[in-house]
Amino acid sequence: MKTTLHTSSDLAAPRPNRLNYGQVQTRINQLVGEYLAIATLQSRLEDLPQQLLTPTPRAWQRIEWDAIATPQIVGIQPDIFIKILAGTIGTEAPIRGYTQASRQYLAHFYPAMARFVGGRLSDTGDLIELGLWEKEERRHTPALSRIYKQLTGQSPQVTPHSARPYSPSADLKKDLYRHGLHRIATEYGATCLYLWMMAHTTGTLQSVLAELLIDEINHMTKFWGFGLWAYPDSSFFKIGQTLFSALQEKWRNPHIQGSLLHTLGRMTQELKWAEWSFTNQASLMYTFGRVMYQLLQWHSRLTPEYLRALLGEPGGKYKAQTIHPPIAVKLS
Repeated sequence: MKTTLHTSSDLAAPRPNRLNYGQVQTRINQLVGEYLAIATLQSRLEDLPQQLLTPTPRAWQRIEWDAIATPQIVGIQPDIFIKILAGTIGTEAPIRGYTQASRQYLAHFYPAMARFVGGRLSDTGDLIELGLWEKEERRHTPALSRIYKQLTGQSPQVTPHSARPYSPSADLKKDLYRHGLHRIATEYGATCLYLWMMAHTTGTLQSVLAELLIDEINHMTKFWGFGLWAYPDSSFFKIGQTLFSALQEKWRNPHIQGSLLHTLGRMTQELKWAEWSFTNQASLMYTFGRVMYQLLQWHSRLTPEYLRALLGEPGGKYKAQTIHPPIAVKLS
């Protein structure tokens, strides 16, 4: 049975009237402990084999949308918070482009994972089944837009950016590695942003953001664990080399699309970073570091033996290969 989210609740700490930097840190730490506990991260990854077989979207709790109000924003100027909302809407909106690019990179090697992220196509190339990743992510833009309208009385006027299309090279395995690294990075970024926004909200507004956060954590852990399984010779040194290579490409060609540096630059513009207070900027940076520290604690448990037991032998057929026949669905 679904439950109603209450307007007076606070998922981070007793409801504050004002927040100083130390209190924000305390709230961030509490949210990390609640939503990114090692056991939680482990369970989200261990759910992957079942979701590859029978994808089932996670149900959201019932939301009292009319209860969302400006006083539920704490520790940040409401107009800045609203600008951040607009930026996240523009980023979340092109989910179809994200999922279809990822599906194409994965389809050469891991068809069940390709189905998980991007669904299935008919023989004529029409999308006839949505991927679970898209089913869960596509509800984010409407939710953020509804928050925006509730806070401002107006529908958001944003221009969604274009998702980078599938761009294969002669080395498809390397293409998948770099695309997967970029996908994990963006899910990590979304996780940190929504957790930070939760630290600056209370009540129903905070609870809606919690639903988005849970989705992002779920997807991030699945992509992280799957990527580590698919590339067992990977390491943080190799990941660092890949990121450095992306920076070099960006340096040689400032207009290159799709690099992590390009993504970071675009996000700082869309989130109006230059207009934030120093305290807000510092607390977001703290969130990135605190979340990464938690992820590294979890990462140390993802041994090759554990991943093989979960997903099978890397580089070959993996568990959960059964794919049900496609069923035509309404995709609008």
